[in-house]
This record gives sequence, structure tokens and C-alpha cells, in this order.
Amino acid sequence: MAEERDSGVFRGTEGHMAEIVERNIQALLKRRKTEEHNRTVSERISDGVTKFTGSMLFVGLHLLLFGIWVVWNLGWLGLPPFDESFVVLAMFASVEAIFLSTFVLISQNRMNIQADKRADLDLQVSLLAEHEITRLVTLVTAIAKKLDIAEAHDPEIDELARDVQPEKVMDTMEHQQARMEKDKR
Repeated sequence: MAEERDSGVFRGTEGHMAEIVERNIQALLKRRKTEEHNRTVSERISDGVTKFTGSMLFVGLHLLLFGIWVVWNLGWLGLPPFDESFVVLAMFASVEAIFLSTFVLISQNRMNIQADKRADLDLQVSLLAEHEITRLVTLVTAIAKKLDIAEAHDPEIDELARDVQPEKVMDTMEHQQARMEKDKR
């Protein structure tokens, strides 16, 4: 059993990756890199802020700064307090929360758009695969009938040989969901 590494992909009798899979991975990585490169300045800023604020460094800095603020204004350091009622601290934290939540929402909106694109691609690939499988069922059934194989006359095969209409599937799913929600009440 010869095992080798060919262009970074494990190839051998077990674990062989089809070249089409490798090509698809490369295409998806290239697409992600292009999308990353094409981000606007505001998207880059919001992603950077979101990345930093989601880090332990951010938490540590806040613990340090707020801790010093509180200790200072409680008079424990022997320094004159500048915010005895902590109103300024509360205002600072509130304004910071407003801006941080806005940056997070901007990043989430962009990620939702990307997720929608991936879901659309997944749906298109699934519909194409379903269509191809339907055609294969039709072809194999015709061959089986020509060879007079009994299973070729199974009534379920005729149903499998029909193309799925996604809009009817969606309508059925929505109808079933509405019925389940109605039954819950």
C-alpha cells in the first residue's frame, strides 16, 4: 500500500481525496480570501473592534481600568476621588456598550449575508444533485426494464423518478409547521 503526499493532500488506498474535492476546497478558500480582501473600511474596522472586544485581553484591560477606577474613588489609594458616586463610570460604560453592540451588529449582519450566500449555494448544489439522481433513477429503471428485472416495475421507482419541485416542498413544510403551531394552542 503506497502512501504519498501529493500537493498537500493525503493519497493512498485509504483516505484518498478525489481531485474534485481538492479543487472545490481551493476554490472556496480563494473565494473567502477575495471576500476578505474586498471588505470595506467600515467592515474591517467593525471586524477588528469585534475581534478585540471578544478577547481576554479586552476583559483583562477592563478589569484593570475599572478596578483602579473603583479603588481610587473609594479612597483606598489615598488619592482624592474624582467620581465618588460612580456616575461618570456608569456613563462611560453605557456609551461604550452602545458602540460595542453596534460594532457587533455590523459584523453579525455581514456574517449573516455570508451565511445566506452559503445556504443558497448549498440549496443549488442539493437541487442539482437531486435532479441528477432523478435522471439516474430514470436511466437505471429503463435499463432494468430492458433486461426484464422485476424490481424495475416497483411503483416506488416511478415516484423517485419525478423531479422534486422545491417551491412545493417549501409550501408543504410551511403548512406542516403552521399545523403544528396550531395544534400546540
